[in-house]
Amino acid sequence: MSSGAELSDLVGAEDAANTEERGTSLWRDAWHRLAKNRMAVLSAALLVVLTLAAFVGPLFLTHSYETQNLHLGAVPPDAQHWLGTDTLGRDLFTRVLYGGRVSLSVGLCATAVALTIGVLYGTISGFIGGKVDVVMMRVVDIIFALPFTVFVILLMVFFGRKFLLLFVAIGAVQWLTMARIVRSQVMSLRRMEFIEAAQALGLSRLRIIFRHMIPNALGPIIVYATLTVPSVMLLEAFLSFLGLGVQPPMSSWGVLIKEGADSMEEFPWLLIFPGLALALSLFSLNFLGDGLRDAFDPRAAKD
Repeated sequence: MSSGAELSDLVGAEDAANTEERGTSLWRDAWHRLAKNRMAVLSAALLVVLTLAAFVGPLFLTHSYETQNLHLGAVPPDAQHWLGTDTLGRDLFTRVLYGGRVSLSVGLCATAVALTIGVLYGTISGFIGGKVDVVMMRVVDIIFALPFTVFVILLMVFFGRKFLLLFVAIGAVQWLTMARIVRSQVMSLRRMEFIEAAQALGLSRLRIIFRHMIPNALGPIIVYATLTVPSVMLLEAFLSFLGLGVQPPMSSWGVLIKEGADSMEEFPWLLIFPGLALALSLFSLNFLGDGLRDAFDPRAAKD
């Protein structure tokens, strides 16, 4: 009898352990759904390759991105210069890698600035509510009414064409949509039981915001962040195309595309390769953003 009872207890314990192992969470479900999205996984892998190539690749190259060889001039791709050279004789492959470093850095850093401002602004507005929320959202509406490209250009002209200022200038106009997204998430969260329980326990507003509000709104924040990076990179490319972005001898994909567009009829490779690098990164970021959006969609859990 005792052995039978022990066996029954062991079986019950094993079933309980299996039940616990089968337990899941929103993040784990999202990861499983994302892993099943082949296009999103392929895009993430391609982004990793592009990032490593941009930040690590130039360390192993013999050509400099700024060394000119006017006697060489623009030559098509060959064994020595894999992507050819530009009109000043500079190795295009090296310049594309350095340009990727600049473009990706601008995209990531400007997005970080936009996230910091937008998340804090939207959380405070949605959590406090009332007249504070009305005033803060009217400020967002006013800034939204301004042409954001013109606003960035004015910032660059007023403060100077500094590389670090480019992060702040672009990030300062990309936080508006994030603030609205976070505000709507916070307004729905503040009516939930665990927020009311935290308030009943006397927790401070700052603790509720940073311990409960923001962590529970991370899903939409992450999704929108991946979609903000390509828009920031496109804006940087547009500013560089106008001559207001990265200044020579530094290069970005936008600068290289501008230089290639000026001589595309004679030297088409100067436009093809930088444009291809920018297009691959933008497509990858958008596909990854779509995959993350589907992964964090609660309705997908029913599939």
